[in-house]
Amino acid sequence: TDLCGGRPVTGVPTATEHLSYILGADDEITVRALDLEDIDPKTPLRIDMRGNISLPLAGRLRAAGLSVEQLEAEITKRLKAFVNEPVVTVTVASFRSQPISILGSVTKPGVHQLQGRKTLFEVISMAGGLRQDAGNSIKITRRKEWGPIPLPTAQADSTGEFSVAEVSVKSVLEAKNPQENIVIQPHDVISVPRGQLIYVIGAVRRAGGFVMGERESISVLQALSLAEGLDKVSSAKNSKVLRPQPGGMARLEIPV
Repeated sequence: TDLCGGRPVTGVPTATEHLSYILGADDEITVRALDLEDIDPKTPLRIDMRGNISLPLAGRLRAAGLSVEQLEAEITKRLKAFVNEPVVTVTVASFRSQPISILGSVTKPGVHQLQGRKTLFEVISMAGGLRQDAGNSIKITRRKEWGPIPLPTAQADSTGEFSVAEVSVKSVLEAKNPQENIVIQPHDVISVPRGQLIYVIGAVRRAGGFVMGERESISVLQALSLAEGLDKVSSAKNSKVLRPQPGGMARLEIPV
């Protein structure tokens, strides 16, 4: 389900999305033309790297950059030389031209296909959602050809070839700022870093490291709660927070 309200996300475009899907190189399509046996609807046609397809009777034609609906209209126009009122249906058999990378603390990291218009929340759902060890931010990297990412945090990287922005995980999960649910573009890279660790050691029931998750900070009581509370032999009045100091090995000792 969608991370923001339980909408089902199937990863399959709706009929409207399918017709408006912009075709690209490496997509595979099938073409059905009523009363024209020369065109086999069972044989997929791959759009070549130049963006073209070759179709019996219709010949070679440009497909990349057209929507499914526009390609249907173009094939229909070509087939009018053979049939009075051609009825043409184009279906995308395999989506391959709009890859995005979803990396880090998600259930199914890797390369996914957009398959139509998708938002940030939807593509994270496509990757199975966030893992429990996800950090408190989501980073988006976008090629400059798509323009800057429409977020206040967006800035160009050092090469000037990419726009980079961050979104708060908490904001995503709680849908606090709907405008942060941006539309994802082909070749975007969405990365979810692992959460920062805190360590609770000493006379507690379960000492060890704990992931802060989407939280940017945590209280001492919350930290102790993660460690299942104080042990019977603990000396609570002597508790300390040990905090690393920037640029050195020394730790600041804060009495609790």
